[in-house]
Amino acid sequence: MQGDLAVTGDADADALLNRDPLAILIGMLLDQQVPMEWAFASPLKLQARLGGTLDATAIAAMPLEDLEAVFKGPPALHRFPGSMAKRTQQLCQHLVDHYGGQPEAVWTGVTSGQELYQRLHAMPGYGGEKAKIFTAVLAKRFGIRPDGWEDAARPFSDATHRSVADVDSPESLLEVRTFKKLMKAKGKGKDAVER
Repeated sequence: MQGDLAVTGDADADALLNRDPLAILIGMLLDQQVPMEWAFASPLKLQARLGGTLDATAIAAMPLEDLEAVFKGPPALHRFPGSMAKRTQQLCQHLVDHYGGQPEAVWTGVTSGQELYQRLHAMPGYGGEKAKIFTAVLAKRFGIRPDGWEDAARPFSDATHRSVADVDSPESLLEVRTFKKLMKAKGKGKDAVER
């Protein structure tokens, strides 16, 4: 797996996201109520605190209080470290239960964009919008484009810089931020389609 996501401003954190399926899934999970850079930089910190590896089976098996302590740091890996530790463990348990602990199995062999979206939406912490955005992340940043992915990810599949799926440089990150601010000022979300 190799992508071209450039969201954190930290070359090592971005490199981990671009090669490690669990890192990108956790980064996307954490991308709520904190800046994108913070959310997506946290998998590298989590990996370091867990002894140098990210492993869904190991995270699922940890006592929750131990994982919460890892998330709390300092520095904390999220504004809400306790709840995000729990959600991360639930995500990892889902990967163990449904994919043998192999995160890339979520998208390996899918035959349609809708199937990919449904697999993502079934994961803890992945609501409808997050599942659409991650479908677009896989397509735009990693070249994983099952038939119909554009419809499954809509509107995040369009050319508008509206989400992390569109971030491959500091400039594109700024474009996404500008779009989000504009939509917020108009009382709309990042899924708004400008006409």
